[in-house]
Amino acid sequence: MAKDFEPLNGQGKQAYVPPEQGAGGQIFDTIFLLVMIYCVLLLPLTLGITAGNTVVKKPETITWETLGQNKVMQAQWEKLGMTAEDASEYICTHFIYKIEPISLAFTAIVIIGYFVLVIYFAGKEYQEVINEKFQ
Repeated sequence: MAKDFEPLNGQGKQAYVPPEQGAGGQIFDTIFLLVMIYCVLLLPLTLGITAGNTVVKKPETITWETLGQNKVMQAQWEKLGMTAEDASEYICTHFIYKIEPISLAFTAIVIIGYFVLVIYFAGKEYQEVINEKFQ
C-alpha cells in the first residue's frame, strides 16, 4: 500500500498521494452509476409516470395556408423536399410538457443522494488535500 504523503524535494512539505481504488471498487462504482441512471431515466418511463405527451391537431384540408405557413416558410419546407402533407406531421405535432411533482422529487432525491454519498466517501481525501495546500 502506498504512503498517503511523500516528501517534496526537501522543502519540508509533503505531497498528497491519493489512494488507489481497486478493481472491485471500480466495478461497484460503474454498476452503481448504471443503476442510478436507469432509475432516473428509464424507470419513470417504465412506470408510466412521464411528464409530457404529444398532441396532433391537423386541419380538415391540408394546405400551406391552413398550416399557417407563409411563402418563406413554404420555400424552406420545399427545400427539404417536403409537401404540405409531409410537413403537416411536424407542424401539427405539439409537445405538452407538465412538471409532475413526484417525478421531480424522485429525480432530485436521487441526484442529491448521489452527491451526498460522493462528498461523504471523499471527505477524508478532500481534507488531506486542503491540509496540504493551506497549512
